[in-house]
Amino acid sequence: MRRSPSKTTKSLLLVAALAMTALGQAHAQGYPNKPIRMVVPYAAGGNADITARLIAKKMSDSMGVPILVDNKGGANGMIGTDIVAKAPADGYTLLMDASGPLVINPGLYAKVPYDTLKDFIPISQILTYQYVLVVPTNSAITSLPALVAKAKAEPGAMSYGSTGIGGGGHLAGEMLSLMTGTTLTHVPYKGSAPALADLLGGHLTFTYDTVITSVPQIEAKQLRAFAVSGPTRAKSLPQVPTMQELGYKGFDITQFVGLLAPAKTDPAIINRLHQEAVKAVKSPDIIQRIGVEGGNELVGSSPAEFQTQIQRDLALYGKLVKDANIKPQ
Repeated sequence: MRRSPSKTTKSLLLVAALAMTALGQAHAQGYPNKPIRMVVPYAAGGNADITARLIAKKMSDSMGVPILVDNKGGANGMIGTDIVAKAPADGYTLLMDASGPLVINPGLYAKVPYDTLKDFIPISQILTYQYVLVVPTNSAITSLPALVAKAKAEPGAMSYGSTGIGGGGHLAGEMLSLMTGTTLTHVPYKGSAPALADLLGGHLTFTYDTVITSVPQIEAKQLRAFAVSGPTRAKSLPQVPTMQELGYKGFDITQFVGLLAPAKTDPAIINRLHQEAVKAVKSPDIIQRIGVEGGNELVGSSPAEFQTQIQRDLALYGKLVKDANIKPQ
């Protein structure tokens, strides 16, 4: 028969627990006292990298220690993401990541070296961005209903470009295909620029491109915008309706960039980092650079809100990848 712990044993366990709590609080109170590493799992120059550098500078100035951005690209973002998953949970290694590695790759690849829900603790969702369905202004297709009608009449004949398999533009195209019962031909590119060049050159029917990269061509009357992929209209394209407004209930392809830490990081440290991240997001120059100029929607959510978003997106994109039978290259 198993014995119940004695009063002495219970007292020792309680003392040990209190000691560990006090040690954690003392560590958190002295945090930070050395440089912080912020890993970005992409090459320099992209949305996540630019966001990381601007937010890191703001947080560094406020916290009084350097926050060094470390680009660790490769394997569709999984290399850098995995580095943070296996880093010490001491608050000195952080992750500025986007939707792909965290909520799309787990459904896209048979094996991912980390568990999004178990290996990370969210700090704050920094921003969201969405996509816009565009055609050349000289296209004979003048509306979304006309595009869908043509796709139904000519299965597989209509092609659309994206920045790669599993990217937001690809997922938006697959969601459109599933919702309309049409067959569309996906053409992946290495970036928005070559996809837009082929679209304008008449080699593609349409594309779902990020709002920020399409706005200049839309304003220059080179592209015609039919709809944005998120649940609300984009601030930089207020005249363009959402897919949901056009009758596609539940159509929502939005991507995030957010700040996370390794699991088991002290809650007091997470709270400090959250406060500093939100302070940075709300600063006027960040609003101008990332929001107005960058075409993103700034968020600054709580850790719990970001966790809910991650769980929601894991389910949404996992189902979409499965339903559309998307396979990695």
